[in-house]
Amino acid sequence: MPSPCISICQMDPLADVCLGCYRTRQEIASWSRMGAEAQRDLLDTLNERRAAKTGIRRRPTRRRTIAGER
Repeated sequence: MPSPCISICQMDPLADVCLGCYRTRQEIASWSRMGAEAQRDLLDTLNERRAAKTGIRRRPTRRRTIAGER
């Protein structure tokens, strides 16, 4: 499974998560060693983190923006 990294690599000093993908340093380092099920579970967790921080459950994409989705 591809990494959830979106090349906006900046750590939030208060939450200690990446502002691009919302992973912790440990999650970033261990991603390639995680099994597919663990990666899917983490993706669900990341969606919840993003929603809690921004109110947006799914990462905005050009296609979703054009369609008016949130």
